[in-house]
Amino acid sequence: MAKIDVINQEGKVVSSLELNDAVFGIEPNQQALFDALKMQLAGRRQGTASTKGRSEVSGGGRKPYRQKGTGRARQGSIRATQFRGGGTVFGATPRNYSYRINKKVRRLALKSALSEKVAETAFSVLDKFEVAEPKTKTFVSIMEAIQAPKKTLFVVGQNEDVQNAYLSSRNVPGCTMMRSDLINVFDLVHANKIVMTSAAVQEVEEALA
Repeated sequence: MAKIDVINQEGKVVSSLELNDAVFGIEPNQQALFDALKMQLAGRRQGTASTKGRSEVSGGGRKPYRQKGTGRARQGSIRATQFRGGGTVFGATPRNYSYRINKKVRRLALKSALSEKVAETAFSVLDKFEVAEPKTKTFVSIMEAIQAPKKTLFVVGQNEDVQNAYLSSRNVPGCTMMRSDLINVFDLVHANKIVMTSAAVQEVEEALA
């Protein structure tokens, strides 16, 4: 098991923690990462694009001219697709783009994303958050102390009291904070750095190991 330093809000090393190689030390599976990202991005699509077919556009109803004798092609309605103002052929209709992938693939993708960040030294462990009152300036100073870039994902334990820290982080552009049970591949890959509390690391290992 790989060891990693545990730092406090001032950026000082206070202890060390052994990371489970089954979660934080695997060979990243790029295909699993791709599949999980594709699923998440598909689920974000609104699917509200809509067009009208020939039965939905206004007008029509009668034959524009007689069937024979005009020398023109036979037509049944002026709202056929070849006419201006006619319906659309095979146009977009509202739909749900979301789908699910295998649970094992999702777990592998999460472990791959975490292992990739550890390998890139873009992963830190914080002992805990102690913010007295919601204040953006306080949280920015914490980020500077622990050398966290703007696009940092903070992961906290499910039972940790981080309300003040969460409220303080909301005004920092690119900064995200979430509980350990809500981590997902997109946010892990999108962040430039991941900072987890000790409690969150333990919960993630229990869930994924």
